[in-house]
Amino acid sequence: MAKEKPNMNIVFVGHVDAGKSTIVGRLMYDSGMIPQQEMEKLKAEAQKYGKVGFEFAYIMDEIKQERERGVTIDLSYKKIMTDKFQVTIIDAPGHRDFVKNMITGASQADAAFLVISAPSGVEAQTTEHLWLLRTMGVKNITVAINKMDDVGYKEEKFSKVKEEVSKLLKGVGIDTEKTTFIACAGLKGDNIIKKSENMPWYKGPTIREQFDLFPKPELPTNLPMRMPVQDVYEITGIGTVPVGKIETGIMKKGQKVVVLPGRTGKGVEGELKTIEMHHEQLDEATAGDNVGINIRGVGKKDIARGDVVCEASKPIPVVEEFIATIAVINHPTVLAKGYTPVFHVHTAQVPCQFTELIAQIDARTGQVIKENPDFLKNGDSARVRIRPQGNLCLEVQKDNPYMSRFAVRDAGATVAAGMCTEITKRKN
Repeated sequence: MAKEKPNMNIVFVGHVDAGKSTIVGRLMYDSGMIPQQEMEKLKAEAQKYGKVGFEFAYIMDEIKQERERGVTIDLSYKKIMTDKFQVTIIDAPGHRDFVKNMITGASQADAAFLVISAPSGVEAQTTEHLWLLRTMGVKNITVAINKMDDVGYKEEKFSKVKEEVSKLLKGVGIDTEKTTFIACAGLKGDNIIKKSENMPWYKGPTIREQFDLFPKPELPTNLPMRMPVQDVYEITGIGTVPVGKIETGIMKKGQKVVVLPGRTGKGVEGELKTIEMHHEQLDEATAGDNVGINIRGVGKKDIARGDVVCEASKPIPVVEEFIATIAVINHPTVLAKGYTPVFHVHTAQVPCQFTELIAQIDARTGQVIKENPDFLKNGDSARVRIRPQGNLCLEVQKDNPYMSRFAVRDAGATVAAGMCTEITKRKN
């Protein structure tokens, strides 16, 4: 069956108690996707645990359990149809493991809602989330100032938080004039789907209306086919099913593919037997689609999260070393040569070593500030040379920006984020 509407991947990010899951849960309930009976059950459960008001967040938790049982292929996603798009909502829940999920979510998103709690305003993690969204190439960001019910629906509180967030947005190069700020209350349903009567001063869109105000994603179907693997499942009657989002190109049934780097770093070749999206079999899928696939000749032992399924005739490079432009976001001391943190590249996580700090640069102009600095501190941007300590697939920004971005993590925090500009390919 042909897709009637273009796919739009939207990620909800924000501080741990900002109310992301509640907004998404409320959105699904008000869209009629959660029966009243189910809602009553969740409400009773929330009360039982002394978590009154958590029933909407529990909708997302329900989905999480359903995902973990592996019953559907579109696992960490929920689909909502709007007037213009088939929207796939990516909720990034979880406290400790939140940023890891968020990096994966952000790298798959066409647009994002940055959720800020009105009572607490900007928090420490907010800057980190913004940097990550920018580095992962999410250009369309809307700010949802949530929990307006907790501040008496006051316009001055909304304006104050808006001002705080605007400063951060400008700091990462986002035009605040073109950014939508939504005043909402997920728990009460104000401006989620229905316009709020509690905030007559607010004239902007609801969360649901904003979905259709995002520009249609530009699909990079002209680039070679790349699908980073997010998970691999064994499904009865089908076999090994890698799942992920096609970043670029067009995937076709019968296509000759290669899985890189694979276990050995040399890749595994195969042929696409089936492509499935939202429980429908497809003959082809394009960039932007979240799919589950089955590859003839590729078994469970040959493929894992972090591998990339690509066209056999145009494989992605496995890199020996690479040069990148990075921004240091949150390092506890300073970043120096020899430092070996974990790099999150598309869905892969590989330790990589900084072997040379080439130059500190001005992030806005790209001008060199200092050649070969001894170290880099928070807020610095630089050109650096990096050597992976394992098998890593990566592309250069000018060839394929979608496969060139990465985030650098250490001890549970995002230290830096960046983009690959030059590659030395590994010789097999």
